Amino acid sequence: MATFIRCICGYKPQSLKNNVNNHQRAGSYSSILDQESGLESISPLSPLNVNSSRKSSTSKVVVEDEERRPLLDNETFDGSSATIVPSIANSSSSSNRSHWFSPRVISDAVIGLSDGLTVPFALTAGLSSLGNTKVVITGGIAELVSGAISMGLGGYLGAKSESDCYKSQLEKERLMLQNARGLSEEAVIESMNEFGFAPSTVSAILGDLEKSPEEMVTFIMRFARGMDEPPIGREFISAATIGGAYFLGGFVPLFPYFFVNTVNLGLILSSIIMAITLFAFGIAKTIFTGNNSRLQAAWGGLQMVLTGGVAAGAAYAMVRFIDTA
Repeated sequence: MATFIRCICGYKPQSLKNNVNNHQRAGSYSSILDQESGLESISPLSPLNVNSSRKSSTSKVVVEDEERRPLLDNETFDGSSATIVPSIANSSSSSNRSHWFSPRVISDAVIGLSDGLTVPFALTAGLSSLGNTKVVITGGIAELVSGAISMGLGGYLGAKSESDCYKSQLEKERLMLQNARGLSEEAVIESMNEFGFAPSTVSAILGDLEKSPEEMVTFIMRFARGMDEPPIGREFISAATIGGAYFLGGFVPLFPYFFVNTVNLGLILSSIIMAITLFAFGIAKTIFTGNNSRLQAAWGGLQMVLTGGVAAGAAYAMVRFIDTA
């Protein structure tokens, strides 16, 4: 039971990897039980009482497995060792992709690139209506620098607030455990009931958690409050990711103006490059979020093109109207 609590709180012992490898070679947990039951029934050397006791223990494992199966998505339990064995059937490319990048880093990069590809593009398109390439380049660079700093600062403050909120709630849960232990136990019981645990299982887990107050607080924070501890240095990573992605995305529509003599030609080249870039970014964003449908990916790219096009067109029309008024 203690091993089970460590597993659901994030601890993964070395024995878990060995169990996974063994079950991968065997095929599945259910097939192992079937083979074991079949061998016991045909073995002439095994005494009757041994077979009956082993079959009863096997059926007990199956019952416990059926009780606990709804508790975890795409996972099954090995009841004999109380360790979690991930389901082998769910090994898709989208799940493997989640191990390459942190979801939070991907979220920050998407935020920075989305704003960087649309806002500076709209600005350069609007400034292009003035007919001066130097104005477009100067205004675009100024916006890139100020926008990247602003976006990075916003990411830093957001991540810092998240970290402060987690630390504050963590201290509250520790004080509650010391001064009002019954409320902490109720929080554990309610969170376990939401997953469909049997009453006996809830009592056993609660008893093990009470032996380690820190693990009990971690359990409450993660399952009862829905809060995971932010990584160390998260605010700096968020600031660098959002700010850098904004600057990188914003430089794309500005790049053609460095190599043309007329603003109109620069606007045409910038629009063509941005249409391709926005479409590719929309597809990549859809794929990285776990949707491998080609239709959905194409629709995601088209949405980005429409968003950037509407923003650029509105900015161009507004500046043109003000300049001619």
